[in-house]
Amino acid sequence: MNQMSSVKKSCICAICIALCYVLPMAFHAFGIGDELSPMHNPVLMCGLLLGPGYGAFCGIAGPIISSTTGMPSFMQCFYMVPELAVYGLVTGLMMKLVHTKKLCLDLYISMIPAMLLGRIVGGLAQRLVISVMGTGETFNIAIWALGYFVGTLPGIIAQLVLLPILIVMLEKARVIPKRYNTSKQVS
Repeated sequence: MNQMSSVKKSCICAICIALCYVLPMAFHAFGIGDELSPMHNPVLMCGLLLGPGYGAFCGIAGPIISSTTGMPSFMQCFYMVPELAVYGLVTGLMMKLVHTKKLCLDLYISMIPAMLLGRIVGGLAQRLVISVMGTGETFNIAIWALGYFVGTLPGIIAQLVLLPILIVMLEKARVIPKRYNTSKQVS
């Protein structure tokens, strides 16, 4: 998927950042924002499609721009930015490194470590924010794990189901280049 021009990559990155702004408002309006983690989708997508640099940039810019709506709050940005930057960076790196000749397998191998590492980095950042800024909160590893893994399980499942489908659809619609040429060449 590295055959896109820098202009096209920049446009797709901008769309992903815009989705980081719009999706949380839409999902939180229906009261399902926390469970479905809507901002994670465009950041993961950006890393998968465009690589680590664009993915990390989207993971940084998305929550900062979206914080102007209060979602996330200013304080939440201190741990959401590292979490989402890791999502974009790791998915992009993994897509560069992993070539199984099966697009969906590449996507899963790229997404799962990114989602785990991002959540761990987000938790470490949250712990750091609480201890340095003296917010009056206490950090409890069990509560963090419940919130970051169990509480967002519907979003995790949705990401693992919907993002590969969306990427396959974008390939078929020729919006993005094919990762693997499946046509047999006759010599």
